[in-house]
Amino acid sequence: MAKRTAKGPARAPRRADSLSRELIVQAAIEMLDSGGEKALTLRALTVRLSTGYGAIYHHVKDKSDLLATAADEVITGVMSGAVTDADPHAALRALTLGLFDAIDAHPWVGAEFSRQPWRPVLLDFYEGVGRLLDALGVPEKARFDVAGALVNYVLGVAAHNAANARLRAGSSDPDRETFLENAATQWAQVDPGRYPFVHAAATHLGEHDDREQFLVGVDIFLAGISSLH
Repeated sequence: MAKRTAKGPARAPRRADSLSRELIVQAAIEMLDSGGEKALTLRALTVRLSTGYGAIYHHVKDKSDLLATAADEVITGVMSGAVTDADPHAALRALTLGLFDAIDAHPWVGAEFSRQPWRPVLLDFYEGVGRLLDALGVPEKARFDVAGALVNYVLGVAAHNAANARLRAGSSDPDRETFLENAATQWAQVDPGRYPFVHAAATHLGEHDDREQFLVGVDIFLAGISSLH
């Protein structure tokens, strides 16, 4: 514990090793994962890294720059792990699943990219999708709409799931399993004459897997691509 002085509590000891941009970004990612965007403040970051504001500002402009850089780092991992020499159908499936999993593991990433869709790393993702669509024979005139629809689907589903996870984590709401069981109970009680599909789907709602359901959507999308040839 730091000793008190006549002017108040002494500052915490400063770190002896050099502070790199990579170390700052990694610490920011950990803070964002554990507490969301509200948890990431430059003050909290200086405490975590045992450093001062000057050392932080030497590497990043402000919180917005740090948040964007942290999101870039997460998606860069997705792109670096993408399989480029596989069958384009399998590669596109793996690429979209990689983005879904990244946002699922780091819920704040989806919100950040919705604010700055022009970030180079997201453009790299779009470019990767475009190349794979070309390899799958999607006509050039349809490629923009197809790529946009697919990426919007991935970002939309992932962000929706991430938002639900954040709400449950920050409140007294039940966990996902309990929430779905409650929802399934409500669906099972609706009038089957008016809502035949909803009533029948109640048996699947409580036990479905979000990741598997996401992949079903991707597969349906990819199957539809063949009609564009």
